[in-house]
Amino acid sequence: MADPQALVQAMTAYQASHAIGMPECNVILSQCVVYLAEAPKSNALYTAYHAVADDIRNLPNEPVPLHIRNAPTKLMKNLGYGKGYKYNPDFDGPVDQSYLPERLQDRQYWKRKPQG
Repeated sequence: MADPQALVQAMTAYQASHAIGMPECNVILSQCVVYLAEAPKSNALYTAYHAVADDIRNLPNEPVPLHIRNAPTKLMKNLGYGKGYKYNPDFDGPVDQSYLPERLQDRQYWKRKPQG
């Protein structure tokens, strides 16, 4: 994620090389190699993925918060399913709403870098 376009470049080079074939695609492959070599690197996505996988493996039965549960029946509505849910598109800007089970509230798997 240090350079989200790196995957786009790699897939495009693969597809173009497949369509054009050897040896004409050598320039395309070379361009991709140079792009990927010069692209900034990060393991943030890898570490975030493994942190989530560890929590799934070690805490597999944490309950879904009531406010984000679907309430297709009257019983579920009476039990509080969906109560207090905030539909994000109805709000301008960030919505103060948790989507994680209570035991995972303090977890932050991915931190978005500021744009700029």
